[in-house]
Amino acid sequence: MAPLDRVDGAAPPERVLGTAGQPVTSTGGAIFHAGEIFSSAELQGMRLDGLVHLVIGNSYLRSDFREDPATRAQAAVRSIPRSIRPRVALGRSCAAWVYGCAPPPALISLVTDHRRRTTALPPFTPAVMHQVALGPFDVNLVGGVSVTTPLRTALDIAVHGEERDAVPILRAIGRSAELGCPLRLVEAALVNTSRVPGKARALMRLRVARHPPREHRL
Repeated sequence: MAPLDRVDGAAPPERVLGTAGQPVTSTGGAIFHAGEIFSSAELQGMRLDGLVHLVIGNSYLRSDFREDPATRAQAAVRSIPRSIRPRVALGRSCAAWVYGCAPPPALISLVTDHRRRTTALPPFTPAVMHQVALGPFDVNLVGGVSVTTPLRTALDIAVHGEERDAVPILRAIGRSAELGCPLRLVEAALVNTSRVPGKARALMRLRVARHPPREHRL
């Protein structure tokens, strides 16, 4: 995969999600991050007045705009230092949240290719960095932000997801018509991938998500 910050490398494809039919590539004044135009105190006051609502971290969205994958991706990346944004992608639980398949994460999960030199996150950044192997089809753009694809996100959740959240998130990804990522495809991809720690547990999670146990009626 060409480095995300390489200007001569092919850009990841843009994934259009939602009813608008066009990818959102700029905020148009809809997203506000504390410290940019308004202070944190001012944004909290605007929230109490019903003018904005909190998306994630210190990023807020105007109340007359609908939250969607593009705005979630743009809000999340605002919490990351500008200097490293071109070198990372939103991944794991954060990517699942961007796609509308998981609750907001406590920490923003970032992935970067282990072959790429990346500066460490500054102290107190509300994010965690994972150096991983990224293939040429593992990242796409959502609202102009690099996010792992639904397939890569599902694989990461199956392998690395928290026990309490993994199966519900996988089920939500598999059921999303917009994402077009059936869990049988995720399972097949995992079966054909070698040297995956926790592979047996990940396959079990996928199978439970695909075939939830039936409730017994009394």
